[in-house]
Amino acid sequence: MPGGTRQDWAAELDLLLATLPPGIRDAARALTPGDQELIEIVMDLGRMPEARHSASEALLSRDPVTNEDLDYVAARIGRFGDDNRAGIGHTLHRISAIRNRQGEIVGLTCRVGRAVTGTIDLIKDLVVSGRSILLLGRPGVGKTTMLRECARVLADERRKRVVIVDTSNEIGGDGDIPHPGIGRARRMQVQTPNLQHAVMIEAVENHMPEVIVIDEIGTELEAMAARTIAERGVQLVATAHGRSLDNLLVNPTLNDLLGGIQTVTLGDEEARRRGTQKSVQERKAPPTFDVLVEIQERDQLVVHTPLDEVVDLALRGAFKPPQLRTKGADGKVVTRVVDAPARLPERRGRDGLPAPRTPRRPGEVAYPPRLVADRAASGVTRGRAAYEPMSIFPYGVSRSHVEQSIKELGVPVRILHHPEDADLVMTLKNYYRRRDSPIQHAEARGTPVEVLRSNTATQVRNSLARLYNLEEKLAEGEED
Repeated sequence: MPGGTRQDWAAELDLLLATLPPGIRDAARALTPGDQELIEIVMDLGRMPEARHSASEALLSRDPVTNEDLDYVAARIGRFGDDNRAGIGHTLHRISAIRNRQGEIVGLTCRVGRAVTGTIDLIKDLVVSGRSILLLGRPGVGKTTMLRECARVLADERRKRVVIVDTSNEIGGDGDIPHPGIGRARRMQVQTPNLQHAVMIEAVENHMPEVIVIDEIGTELEAMAARTIAERGVQLVATAHGRSLDNLLVNPTLNDLLGGIQTVTLGDEEARRRGTQKSVQERKAPPTFDVLVEIQERDQLVVHTPLDEVVDLALRGAFKPPQLRTKGADGKVVTRVVDAPARLPERRGRDGLPAPRTPRRPGEVAYPPRLVADRAASGVTRGRAAYEPMSIFPYGVSRSHVEQSIKELGVPVRILHHPEDADLVMTLKNYYRRRDSPIQHAEARGTPVEVLRSNTATQVRNSLARLYNLEEKLAEGEED
């Protein structure tokens, strides 16, 4: 909190503490020195009240919370909406109620709201670029605080027409006059959460915004409204339920924000060309947002951009390295590219040496590095117990031939349906000459490519035998 706003912040915090019963209030004030970060105060019927800071918790009373304590707070705050949330006028604090089956309040969460400047330093270049941005992160990580600061920067510093669709009054605060933390941005309140999508459309139709700011897109109607807004050329800055890109991809309600996902059946030739199964997942339309930001910590986040490329690769089981942005103690922002996750192919061999990138001649085997090293060291044929497990992607090669050869030789080979995780790509001479996409990608990743002369069981079996140093065993079998 900048020094110039510390006194305002202390006054706002005091307004929240003033709504608490006297005993709890005095204890909270004693436990909340200015250098600590109070997150929320929790009051549950029949339990002792707690104050939760960023790194600790403390009891505020040895006496359990009573109905009178809960009524005391409820009488001093704004009216609860359909989402069981209320606020305090001229502040950003949020009070959420827990009710029993009869609708009576049995618990309160008094969440501290802050207007903090500088929270978007990590993504300010993206915000002012005019691109639409979707923020994801766990509860309490600072999504709404960052959203509020985005609205202020765009309205005050960039002088844009900004409209905030404020469903729970968390961005602009409770009351008819919005909190100064949003700057010149205009705020449209929502009568009930079920109408958020309608107010989103009303905002773009009636008030000619250049930017619309939305908190918590969570329904299919809201996702459709966001798409409508984006198609009209308005910049969107929003948060959504979820913590990562993977969450949205598997969420049938919200994956429309990523362009929607559909299953497509490919023809035989196209499936061979792509090196995939005939049924694949593809994006239906352009994503609503240009950038997706995963907020991991207040000073650390991951940026996925451009989102259309990220989604397309993810649906193919591939990976576009995102940016990891961190903010040091000196305030300097450090950006680096995140390495591919463990589930994706390594760019080096298992022994740490670069995997061979040079394609082999027809009939010549591209050995995995460890197999080569073991053969050179031992000079003898290894027993099956010492075999190295391997994953193979057959591109244009009959899977039945591969399965038959694996069974005959007894080797620990697994057949994959996509090339990204493969230790070896097995293909035919004509496919390799065409330089199809799976071949190019395999070489770019350093994945060995085994080129066969023809698509026969004998060719496949001989290749696997050489790969596992089983030529002698194969010859003996043929003699028998």
